[in-house]
Amino acid sequence: MILSIDNMNRVFVLSIISLLASFTLSLAQSARFRPGDKIELRIGGVPPEEIQAVSAVYTIDPEGFINLPHIGKVRAAGLVLHELQSAIENRYRSEQIYTRPTIIINQQLGERFVNVDGEVKQPQRVPYTEDMTLLAAINAAGGLSEFSDRRVQLSRGGEKQIYDIREIRKDPSKDPKVQPGDVIYVPRSFW
Repeated sequence: MILSIDNMNRVFVLSIISLLASFTLSLAQSARFRPGDKIELRIGGVPPEEIQAVSAVYTIDPEGFINLPHIGKVRAAGLVLHELQSAIENRYRSEQIYTRPTIIINQQLGERFVNVDGEVKQPQRVPYTEDMTLLAAINAAGGLSEFSDRRVQLSRGGEKQIYDIREIRKDPSKDPKVQPGDVIYVPRSFW
């Protein structure tokens, strides 16, 4: 079979799109849920009137749980997509609420953010990406302002770390990866 240049270009573009879609899907399936994440839960294999009672958008609470009808709190933080789906299905079965529930969860990585505040040009919630570092998050918020201090605070899960921006710029291996929900605060310099 001989392909024309136009057909080869179409095949190439479709291959790239397929590869990107697979990569995005694998990221979504391997990302661990964290407090504050929103998930869209749909249930099947149950009576029709129960589908509307359970299918909804849920937010993982600060303790890492979602609160579901009939079974209460289910741990979600720290689990990946298929683990959470199985945990919910098993819970509905073990508590004999439904005999064969099927849970489908949709979670978008775009709903995860890192908060950047203080002496940056555009304080904001920055959409999280898997490869994001402290400096990348600050740059996504417009970069440091002219009044910024060199010591930056990174808060995660109630713990605070201080990082020296000059040291990170000298040695990029010291640039820590950030996680969704992190808060970066750049204080004002007094000098």
